[in-house]
Parts: sequence; structure tokens; C-alpha cells
Amino acid sequence: MNLEGLLAHAPLFHGLDREEIARLAQGSRALTAARGDVLFHKGDTPTGFFLIIFGLVKLALNSPQGGEKVVAILGPGETFGEAVMFIDEPFLVDAQALVHSRLVHVSKNAILRELDTDPRLVRKMIASLSMRLHHLIDDVEAYSLRSGRQRIVAYLLRNAEEDHGGAVTVTLPTNKRIIASRLNMTQETFSRLLQSLGKQGLLSVQRRRIHILDIERLQALADIE
Repeated sequence: MNLEGLLAHAPLFHGLDREEIARLAQGSRALTAARGDVLFHKGDTPTGFFLIIFGLVKLALNSPQGGEKVVAILGPGETFGEAVMFIDEPFLVDAQALVHSRLVHVSKNAILRELDTDPRLVRKMIASLSMRLHHLIDDVEAYSLRSGRQRIVAYLLRNAEEDHGGAVTVTLPTNKRIIASRLNMTQETFSRLLQSLGKQGLLSVQRRRIHILDIERLQALADIE
């Protein structure tokens, strides 16, 4: 698929006409990132924002001592980097591909030019940034008011999928260390709490695949703690 096709299929740009997509494409470039590739570092100056076509990207804060706090794990159709782009501030986090990924970088000049002429795109961009703020508030609430068990249960319920046979499973998109950091806990705590839920007969864990055995009890656990 060409660059215009990639942009046209992105949720953020749904509804734009062919001419608008063409203008955005002129200020965009497609890029491929291998697993582990860094897309930008904290402190780098943004020249635009990124749209994920396929793959998985981690946004994280890293300390000089090697510690890491995962801020977000983003997948296809999601964007990142636009907030700091609008206020002419450097990136606040590092961005790294967790798997082989395909992205589009949309230049600041190209998106600003379209925002000046298309109120639909303005509304979509505001909605996207508002959703990001909503997720941030959810994170603050979770870290402040919910136990580690509640955070894990909420994550499992949010990502659970039911197959044709009725089995409910969650496939972790990346390793447990990164998921644990995203949930603001250590990998050891994450594994221990999963084991505890398993001993209660609520789920079973097979590497990155988690089988939910009793979703009603799991939902009740999230409500009463």
C-alpha cells in the first residue's frame, strides 16, 4: 500500500477527501522499525508525530541507573508525539519498537496546514488528545486508589477475547516485565499476583497466553476490592 493508502486507512484521517490525504502524504514518510529500534529519545526535538500502521511501540521513562517506567504500549492505528509537537517542547519519553513495526511520520508543517483548513480534522485531533488525557487520569486513579490485584484484573478484563468455543483468553502483547511496568509494579509482583489468581481457580497462565477460567468471579473481584 502506498503512503496515501496508509494515511487513508488510519482512524485519525477517516473522512478526509483524496486531495487532503494527498497533501498530508507530501509531508509524510513511511518507516520500518525492527524490534528494539529507538524512534526518538527523551529531549529530542519533534518535527511531527507518528502513526502506527502495524506493530507495537513502547513509550517509557528511563533513569541513568537503568530503571524504566513504561508509560504506554501503543498498537495499530494509534498515534504518539503530537502533544509536544503542538507546544514546541522536546519529547518527554523514549519511544522504542517492541516488535517489527511499520509507521508513518507526519510532519508538523503538513498537519498544521490541514488543521488550518479542515475543522473535521481539528475535532478529531482534539478528540485524540482528549482520549489520551482520559487515559492518563485513569492511570493516576489506578496507581493511587487501586491495589496491584485490581490493576491486573482490570487489564485482563479490558484485553480479554472470547473465541468461537466460548473460551476467554488474554494474549500479552509483550513480555511480563514491560506489562508489569505499565501497571506500575515489578515483574515479581505481577507474576506473584497472577499465580495467586491462578490458585483461586480464576485463570491459568501459559507464558504470554492467559486463560480466564471464571470471568464472573474475576469481575466480582475487581468490584469488591
